[in-house]
Amino acid sequence: MLDQKPERLQKILQMVANRQPDLTVFMEQVHKPHNLAAIVRTADAVGIGEVHATFPKDVRYRGHHTSSGSKRWVKTHAHDSLEQGMEYIRGKDAQILSAHFSDDAVDFRSIDYTKPTCLLVGSELVGVSDKAADLADKHIIIPMMGMVQSLNVSVATALILYEAQRQRVEAGMYGECKIAQEEVDLLIFKTLHPTVKNYCDKHKIRYPKLNDMGEIEDPDWDLLRKLV
Repeated sequence: MLDQKPERLQKILQMVANRQPDLTVFMEQVHKPHNLAAIVRTADAVGIGEVHATFPKDVRYRGHHTSSGSKRWVKTHAHDSLEQGMEYIRGKDAQILSAHFSDDAVDFRSIDYTKPTCLLVGSELVGVSDKAADLADKHIIIPMMGMVQSLNVSVATALILYEAQRQRVEAGMYGECKIAQEEVDLLIFKTLHPTVKNYCDKHKIRYPKLNDMGEIEDPDWDLLRKLV
């Protein structure tokens, strides 16, 4: 079988070049697995590498809430409370946009998404809570011309995120890596060498260095491994 590592490496490098570390989603009490999976999949599709969430107290977060493919590339941070999660987002200097009906809500297409942005979406039944709405900088809505007054949370999230992607593409914000090199190196390593990563984690030894082709090339690590 041909070695697929060089091709795989190029795909990873292309992905990280399109990652948007200052764009994210915060899911408040979204708990249905298919909605969580769809939101994470859309996040990956528009270049988001990390999302955030709080879950109902009777729902324990597990990886299976997100689609098995996308969860490898998108990290979900589960926060203990809305306040804790919002404090973290504030620390990133991001504008917080709540998908919420209110007298002050504006069309989602009128927002400048080239700014650091967090999209805050709520539960399937009631949407974002009053507390979450109060913590947001702006409320946004998707205009509805029919009888229904709202879209499924994953569909609404996708529409808004693709508007963000459209604006960022026009602004030339894709194609240049904005992620720290050590994060890129770790992503490459654990993707190309998952068995070696598990071995290192099990024996508490450092990960080996890779060459430009994504292959292990580290004589010192080979010696270290023999001592285990």
